[in-house]
Amino acid sequence: MNDGVRRARGGAKKSLQKPAADAPGLAARRAAARLLAAVVDAKTSLDGLTDHDHGHPQFLALDMRDRALVRAILTTALRYRNTIEALISARLERPLPTNARSLSHILHVAAAQMLFLDVPDSAAVDLAVTHAKADPRTARFAALVNGVLREIARRKERALPAALAQTIDTPAWFYERLVAAYGDEAARAIADAYRTEAPIDLTVKSDAEGWAERLGGIALPTGGVRLEALEGPVTQLPGFSDGEWWVQDAAASIPAQLLGDISGLRVADLCAAPGGKTAQLAAAGAQVTALELSPNRAKRLKANLERLKLEAEVIVTDLFAYEPTEKFDAVLLDAPCSSTGTVRRHPDVLWAKGVEDIEKLATLQARMLEKAVTLVKPGGRIVFSNCSLDPLEGETLYQAFLAANPQVENDPVSVDELSFVASFLTPDGALRTTPAGLDLGAPARSGLDGFYAARMRLR
Repeated sequence: MNDGVRRARGGAKKSLQKPAADAPGLAARRAAARLLAAVVDAKTSLDGLTDHDHGHPQFLALDMRDRALVRAILTTALRYRNTIEALISARLERPLPTNARSLSHILHVAAAQMLFLDVPDSAAVDLAVTHAKADPRTARFAALVNGVLREIARRKERALPAALAQTIDTPAWFYERLVAAYGDEAARAIADAYRTEAPIDLTVKSDAEGWAERLGGIALPTGGVRLEALEGPVTQLPGFSDGEWWVQDAAASIPAQLLGDISGLRVADLCAAPGGKTAQLAAAGAQVTALELSPNRAKRLKANLERLKLEAEVIVTDLFAYEPTEKFDAVLLDAPCSSTGTVRRHPDVLWAKGVEDIEKLATLQARMLEKAVTLVKPGGRIVFSNCSLDPLEGETLYQAFLAANPQVENDPVSVDELSFVASFLTPDGALRTTPAGLDLGAPARSGLDGFYAARMRLR
């Protein structure tokens, strides 16, 4: 341990004398450390852990204010995980014991508050020390927790900018795949974009310029509206209760647009919930059949359509068992994927998944695409998309699919159809977006989810 940590330990003996197991705010910090362990060690989805109805018991035991704090701590700790780890490690004489995972999570939870959230350093340190002392696994490290965190607080004004410049806040396995797919410069830009929380995008039924002005946002080239800041719940904004718009990332709104003019056509949305793309198709005048495997997600889909005053036939079924009485004019398959393009909104994704997940999901997507082709009429269009940045789930999969299915031909997208796609086009006319795209002048208003979308026709 360095001299600064030794001094901090010596100067804080008085504060370490008595644990306060019921200290205000302690339950929230303990829940945050427990849920951080569930994400990083047990590879559990943060959304599931923090679901207000079915989440982790420690989370559900908190009031709504503390739940919001826990969510903020966790998203921050995951978004800057490697930066936080670098700052902690620099203040240790030797690495933490390999079996001290609980200690590591306590330190990360406290450091996230001190470095990036509006929590007083003293409160974060004191609660972390109390937390460490109250846990038999970490009690003997309470002085170390105190010393490391106080040293971080003392030096953070200079140390944090340096750590951010030198650190990539993604797992090494993922960054290696980014570099292989996009090159060093683009990979770094994507990783840097992950550090900024995504703005809120809305898809509007009409008049994007008008809604942008009314809501204090900006009209996007993709046809939607972007809100940089939001005071209060989105459900309280003008137009929500009237069903004039819905929340949907700008990139997620693109695949449905690739089907072109679908007014009056029969269109299937094969993985429909929560329903943003289904709503787009219905609003464009299509006769939509929406397939969803999960009854609960289908229920949410129906509720969203009802609010939006849009109609679609919702069928709860397994895609592989589905056999329509009549084939469709067009099919949209936004397939389940690793979601690595959505890390700005879901910073747990990279820490809860690995290469093996990408490989399994790519295999599933190929099977789903083969099924999707059987549901469309000859001459009909199929759009395949997902929110992964990995070529194994996008470019590589699509080229292999075309090579193995001569009855399907590539149907390239052009700027003559949609002018905004110019910067997203791949050489074969598919679309590739990344979080580093859509530069609107400032990180807080720029970017969009990473998506791949390809269009084809049945011969």
